Amino acid sequence: MAFDMLRTETTVPATPGGALLDRDQTCHFDSLHQPLELKDAVERALCGNPKTREAWTNIKIQAAGVGVRRAAYLPTLSGSWQDVRDISATDVTDHPALSSSQRSNVRSESLSLSWVLYDFGGRSAALQNASSLLAAAQANHDAVLQAVFAQVAKDYYAAQAAQGNLAAASEIERAAQDTVVATTARVDKGVAPISDELQAQTSHAQAVYSRAKAEGELQAALGVLAADMAFEPATPITLPVVGEGISADGDFKESIAALINEARRTHPSVRAAQAQLDAAIAKEKETFAEGLPSLSFVAKYSRNNQPASLGLGIPQYPATGHDWYFGVQVQIPLFEGFSRVYQVKEAKAQIELQRETLDEAEQQVGLDVWTAYQALQTATTNLTNSAALQNLAERSYSAAQHRYTAGVGNVLELLSTQSSLATAKEERIKALTDWRSARLQLAAKLGRLGMWRIALN
Repeated sequence: MAFDMLRTETTVPATPGGALLDRDQTCHFDSLHQPLELKDAVERALCGNPKTREAWTNIKIQAAGVGVRRAAYLPTLSGSWQDVRDISATDVTDHPALSSSQRSNVRSESLSLSWVLYDFGGRSAALQNASSLLAAAQANHDAVLQAVFAQVAKDYYAAQAAQGNLAAASEIERAAQDTVVATTARVDKGVAPISDELQAQTSHAQAVYSRAKAEGELQAALGVLAADMAFEPATPITLPVVGEGISADGDFKESIAALINEARRTHPSVRAAQAQLDAAIAKEKETFAEGLPSLSFVAKYSRNNQPASLGLGIPQYPATGHDWYFGVQVQIPLFEGFSRVYQVKEAKAQIELQRETLDEAEQQVGLDVWTAYQALQTATTNLTNSAALQNLAERSYSAAQHRYTAGVGNVLELLSTQSSLATAKEERIKALTDWRSARLQLAAKLGRLGMWRIALN
C-alpha cells in the first residue's frame, strides 16, 4: 500500500475475501478446476464477486476518513515561493527627468503554521464518528462475505442437484426405452395388446421430454454459479456427483431461542447497524462542537527581495524584507444564521433513524435464524424419509419388471413404478443437497460461516 504514517490501512483486509480466506490466499487462481469443488467456487466468489469488492473498497474509504480525522490533531504547515520578473516604467510628460524605467527579479518565500490546541471535543467526536463508520464498514464487509458465501453454496448445491436430476432423468429414459423394447417384443409374439406398446412409447416420450428439460435446468443453474464467481454464464463447469456420506450431527445443539439471541448480539449486520448508531451519536457531538470556540497556535515567517525606492523617478535599490509573527488565535462563531441549530436537529434525527435501523436489523436476524433453523430441521428429517422412499421405489420397480417379464404383470404397473422411481431419485438428490445447503444457510444467518464448514458438509 501507499505511504501510511497514521497507520489506518492496517485495518483493511489484504483481499476482498477478508478473514474467510486462508492467510496465504491472495485471490490469484489457476484455471477453473474440473470438477469444481465447493471450496474453489466459494474462494473465487469471495474474491471476484462485485458485492465483496464493493464492501472491501468501502473499508478503504472509511479507513482513509479515520486518517483525515487523526491528522486534525497535527499542525498544518504551508509554504509558498514566488519568483517574478518585475518591469515598471513611468513616462512623465514634458518632464523626462522624472520618468523612470525599472526591471527587477523579485523573489518571495513564506512559511505559515497553524495548530489547533483546543476545540471543546470537536476533533475527538469527529474521530469517533470516523472510527465508528470504519467499524460499520468492516462489519458490513463481514455480512456481505457471509451472504455471498451462503449464496454461492446455495447455487452450487442447486446446480449439483440439477446435475443429479439430469443423470436420474437419463437413467429413466434408458429404462423407458428398455420397456418399449420389452413391450414391442411381447406384442410381436401376440402375448400383449398393442395398447401396452403405445403406453410404453408414451412413457418413453415423456422421459425424453423430462431429460431435455433437466438439461436446460442444469445449464441455467451452472450459469448462475458461474456469475457468482464473476465468470461469463457460458463458462464450462462440471460438478462432482452428489454423494451420500451424510450423517445428521448436533452441530447446532443450542435451542432456537439461544441461537436467535446469539445472532442478535454477534451477527455482522447487527454489528454494522450498531456502529452506524455510534457514528450518528458522535456526529451530533461533532456538529455541536463545531459551533463552539477553538484555540489555535499560529506562526508565520516570510522573506522577499523587493527593491526599495525613495520616490517616483528615483532609482530602486536592492533590499531584503523579513516578516514574522507567532501567537494564539481564538476563533468564536458568533452568528451562523441559525444553521447550527438545524444541523444539530438533523444529527439528532439521524440518531433516531439509526436506532430504528438497529431494531430492524435485530428483528430480521432473528427471523432469518428461525427460518433457516426450521429449514435445517426439515432437511434433516427428509434425509431419512428420502432414503426410505428411494429404497421402496427401487424394490417396487424391480418387482414390477420381474412380474411383467414373467407375464403376470401389466404395463401400467410397470410404468407406474418406473415413474415413482424417477420421483424418488429426484427427491433423494434434493434431500441430500438441501441438507448440505441448509446447514451452511443457518451458519450464515448466525454469522458463523467459514471455509472450515465446507469440510463438515
